[in-house]
Amino acid sequence: MIMKEQVKVIKLSGNLNATTSQEFRQSITKIIEVGVKIVLLDFQDVTFMDSSGLGALVLAFKTLRAADIQLVICSINEQVRILFELTNMDKIFEVFPSKEAFDRVLLSKS
Repeated sequence: MIMKEQVKVIKLSGNLNATTSQEFRQSITKIIEVGVKIVLLDFQDVTFMDSSGLGALVLAFKTLRAADIQLVICSINEQVRILFELTNMDKIFEVFPSKEAFDRVLLSKS
């Protein structure tokens, strides 16, 4: 049973690229110390993501998985969705259309 307090939501915004991915990686490292079960990356305000942003996501996925924490993503835009599909990342990441959709699934599991 997963409680809502075991979910950490990270709201990303702007560009996820070489400049911002370092900060993103640091926030992932801090999360591991907190002891949550699921990290939800909210992409609603992300306007652009490049290959270094994608690399940071993959690294976050591996880091969290090693700590037995699930990484899920919601609210990606068209550009990010296409990038995920081209790189087959849509097969790796669980992507929800919105935070509300994620919440509904979470509630149905508890």
